[in-house]
Amino acid sequence: MAASSQPTLIGLDWGTSSLRGYLLASDGGVIESVVKPWGIQHLPVGGFAGAFQDVVAAWRGRDQEAASLPVVAAGMVGSRQGWREVPYVDCPADAGAIARGLLAFDSEAGRIHLVPGVIQRGPLPNVLRGEETQIVGALAREPALAAESLVVLPGTHSKWVRVRDGQIIRFETFMTGELFAVLREHSLLGKPAREAGADAIGAGEKAAAFARGLAVARESGAEGVSGRLFTTRSLYLTGELPPAATLDYLSGLLVGEEMRSAIAAHRNQPLPAIVLIGDAALCGRYQEAVATFDVTPARVLGDSAAAGLWEVASAAGLVSAARDSSRSAPHG
Repeated sequence: MAASSQPTLIGLDWGTSSLRGYLLASDGGVIESVVKPWGIQHLPVGGFAGAFQDVVAAWRGRDQEAASLPVVAAGMVGSRQGWREVPYVDCPADAGAIARGLLAFDSEAGRIHLVPGVIQRGPLPNVLRGEETQIVGALAREPALAAESLVVLPGTHSKWVRVRDGQIIRFETFMTGELFAVLREHSLLGKPAREAGADAIGAGEKAAAFARGLAVARESGAEGVSGRLFTTRSLYLTGELPPAATLDYLSGLLVGEEMRSAIAAHRNQPLPAIVLIGDAALCGRYQEAVATFDVTPARVLGDSAAAGLWEVASAAGLVSAARDSSRSAPHG
């Protein structure tokens, strides 16, 4: 992935809270990248077009040909609240199906190709919006995962995605991160830690509190942690848990409940290799949680959005078209 590689594609991973841009080479490698705090709910002056133009300004200013590179954007930018809403493609879905669902439109900033999400239909439908691109990238980076794997993407809305024969075949969503944030900011459970401050105890005590929460969640069995959430407060009131450690304990309870529920959802078949994609620190906590529940050890693959954007563009014919035409014009 040499910096001298010829620019071939601009990829955008555009979520709720941030925008990541990638200038990709002809081999799919990242030449340069940029991160801005401009998720779809925090746009700068100029809205979507202004944010996009700011991200790519340096590349286009330095290389005139960059103005004609194809642009592929994934994530919440294609949601109902995004730049344009892109219809979901049905699960099961692979890179080809996702590529066929691309929505191209001409914006004031140029032609953009938006990646569709994936929908799992049924009485209780479920959706991916952005995670599908990460999974496509993960399978491209490690083809062995395509046969059978379980890809876990921790976050505000954690996703557990089953992959088989290169396809996303089913998935579950757990609102662990959002539930934690709500309880932290708007409930009695978060008050002691808010008042004590994050630096009131050391990393060791925090880690121990998180591990304790995981253990309590595991011991909750089929009943779940609903009846144990209040222990976040009762352990503090009895002096068994320092106030600054209560949120780490609560995090352990909630992540542990996610683990318990996810494992139960796959109880009728053996768990395949588990791969974690996302923030390194958060993935580390999920690795600990997986170990606590004595299931297949999980490993962290890291971010795979850029690889996924490249694969989708390639499957759609955008990359080869850009090379063959020497990027003389944007390709739709």
